[in-house]
Amino acid sequence: MDLQNEQTEFEERLETIRLGGGKDKQQAQYQRGKLLARERIDQLLDKNSFSELFRFATGKERFPGDGVITGIGKINGQHVCLYAQDFTIAGGTLGAMHAKKICSLMDFAYEKQMPIIGLIDSGGARIQEGIEALHGYGEIFKRNVHYSGKVPQLSIMLGPCAGGAAYSPALSDVIFMVKRISQMFITGPKVLQAISGETMTSEELGGTDVHGTKSGLAHFVAETEQEAFDQVRTFLSYLQETNTRIGHDDKLQEIEACLPKSDCDVYNVKDVITCLADEQQLFELSKGYAKNMVTAFIRLNGETVGVVANNPVHLAGCIDINASVKGARFVRFCHCFSIPILVLEDVSGFIPGKDQECKGLLRHGAKLIYAFAEATVPKITVILRKAYGGAFVALNSKGIGADFVAAWPQASIAVMGHQSSKTILAEAKTNRSDSPYEAAEQGYIDDVIRPRDTRMYLINRFACLHHKRTEIKRHSGNMPM
Repeated sequence: MDLQNEQTEFEERLETIRLGGGKDKQQAQYQRGKLLARERIDQLLDKNSFSELFRFATGKERFPGDGVITGIGKINGQHVCLYAQDFTIAGGTLGAMHAKKICSLMDFAYEKQMPIIGLIDSGGARIQEGIEALHGYGEIFKRNVHYSGKVPQLSIMLGPCAGGAAYSPALSDVIFMVKRISQMFITGPKVLQAISGETMTSEELGGTDVHGTKSGLAHFVAETEQEAFDQVRTFLSYLQETNTRIGHDDKLQEIEACLPKSDCDVYNVKDVITCLADEQQLFELSKGYAKNMVTAFIRLNGETVGVVANNPVHLAGCIDINASVKGARFVRFCHCFSIPILVLEDVSGFIPGKDQECKGLLRHGAKLIYAFAEATVPKITVILRKAYGGAFVALNSKGIGADFVAAWPQASIAVMGHQSSKTILAEAKTNRSDSPYEAAEQGYIDDVIRPRDTRMYLINRFACLHHKRTEIKRHSGNMPM
């Protein structure tokens, strides 16, 4: 074969790869409001940074790339490993070669310590490849677990994803979904109807409303694919080192206006968080799920900090099953990836009642306690208002391993509130002080501080703990809860 013919064959093969499942199926993808796999890669990564791996690989069906694009690129200047499933090729289903490409990429990511990002748009295992496809998913699941807590694993859901295409993301650290485009379910609507006779749309079965507010599976929900990619870029920025240092802001006196005059009134703890954060910015995870517990990233003097905070606007900030699981998973992520933790506490307890008890509040609440006690990163708690009972202990008290605990002067620390204690004990026996000064005098908290001094207190204390992140080895993964 002469050079010209070789060049012609090369260009023809590249064109076949570029067309994926063909122009008609690409047009159908657009009609669904979805981008093509290669367009998604270009929008997510830094410009001209993508280097494709195994681009000429095909499987038994001789599909271009066997329906998945794998490679290395950059986000915010940092290398990432990425795979994007092509729905125009057999519905993005996974065959043996498809799985082999993803597994090879995951192995490379672990060896080079790069984040793994999946752009998931797949109907699950390829039926015509049977056991080989199922085995391929097993190999991926194994790597999801073995590399958990060692390199970040991010899943961007960009289509109706069933079976293994949903289980692998469920094993990853963070899931991003797009309204009206992303769905996740064990079995799709057609299979569900065939088995049970139940009729349901993909959106009703596993859309963003389901997983963003009810199941808690989705950490971020976007209006568009581009917004989801922007969320991914922002998320990864909080995992990167920064040299930016932000000085003290005199406007912090405004933080004292965040709390209401009466203990019976509610407030939004996000106002407190933004007052403390560099440039008053917070990046919240699982915003629509378990709203009584806020989990978010902020920066303090340029350093990333994970925040866990009770939010009195919802359920008075009390802890229920969903809040326990949400907080525990976030704490474990911070533990795995060396992110200091700040707890802003205003809690009158775990939510009582038969419904929560029967559903396992003790079991799920124990996850929150376990996560805080296990975490070896710097951990600081600031008690804003109430800190009662087992919830006080669970939310990073000194008893379970907090490095520092401080309280604002108006804080109340006790086994339970005044009204509850009067119901159980005689009036004469309830005169023990719930003042933060008594807790400080006995050494159960480290300090009582003014709200306006909180930001500098935290910056100084986290600076003291900076060395802690490199001294203790962490072996646990980020197990789904």
